[in-house]
Amino acid sequence: MKIFITGICGFAGATLARRMRLHREGVEIVGIDNLSRRGSEENFDALRSEGIDVRRGDVRTAEDLRQFGEFDWLIDAAANPSVLAGVDGKTGPAELLDHNLVGTIPMLEVCREWSAPFTLLSTSRVYSIPDLRSLRLGTEAGAFTLEAGQKVDGVAAGGITEKFSTEPPVSLYGTSKRCAELLALEYSATFDFPVWINRCGVLAGAGQFGKADQGIYSFWIHSWLQRQPLKYLGFGGHGHQVRDCLHPGDLVPLLWKQFDAGMGGDRPKIINVSGGVASAMSLAQLSSWCTETTGSHVVLQDGSERAFDLPWVVLDSSLAEKTWNWQPQITREAILQEILEHARSRPDWLEISR
Repeated sequence: MKIFITGICGFAGATLARRMRLHREGVEIVGIDNLSRRGSEENFDALRSEGIDVRRGDVRTAEDLRQFGEFDWLIDAAANPSVLAGVDGKTGPAELLDHNLVGTIPMLEVCREWSAPFTLLSTSRVYSIPDLRSLRLGTEAGAFTLEAGQKVDGVAAGGITEKFSTEPPVSLYGTSKRCAELLALEYSATFDFPVWINRCGVLAGAGQFGKADQGIYSFWIHSWLQRQPLKYLGFGGHGHQVRDCLHPGDLVPLLWKQFDAGMGGDRPKIINVSGGVASAMSLAQLSSWCTETTGSHVVLQDGSERAFDLPWVVLDSSLAEKTWNWQPQITREAILQEILEHARSRPDWLEISR
């Protein structure tokens, strides 16, 4: 079996590449990456040394996708993953859409050609920003909490469900991923090959690139350990904003179940996958953890608001549990400790990957 991973030198892609073979024998992993993200070149060399066929390539170029020949499964982990992409002055909106949306078309085309399953790693940022901001929140133990008793479609005790609104605005990044979801579903229905879409919570773990807008847990712990400047932004500047976290290694058992299901019958094609409430914490709580494990550090307060910032996003993955008997196994504490160990072994990581 040949598994093709795009964006294989990113944090999620590299983690999947290393772990997919551990769950099944006779698996060949191949992949491409355009190496546009700082730090990805380290994974390029490391994956090659581990016997994985990694080549430089671009998902927007059909020839790059066909260079390995026919494959049995394509996992799309290639994207500009920043919610600020297209508006931060580093990437223009057309470039963002070209990578995250237009780049989906050649991938779907080769899957259509070879009747290969297509798996898209999507995001919690497809959910409506105004609707998320309108949720009633309280504050407890230094973190925003969802007030009980709210009758909002798509909100459950475990967090945001797949029924929550995806109406714009969701950010240009979120829109690019939502449109890619819809395009993949249309290809699947029209050309009869399997498509699975997994909306991930905040991915976190050792080796994630140290950028606040792409990997806040890694960025915070690395910066704290190096005593580099940190700041609470928005929402009063108290660091009460909350996110869940998920180790990409926890995706592997789910991905294999989806692959084995083929077209999947009446199983939902879109599911949330996250660490859920058990993994969620605020920046203030993360700072407390860093203080306990590494010592004190000063965090500045800045209450100024930024576009696309949200106070509370926790995904409910009960549909994944019901449909696939899937639950995350890697705890929040294990994820944080893994990042800390990596930060201690690689004091240069922020400079390399930022």
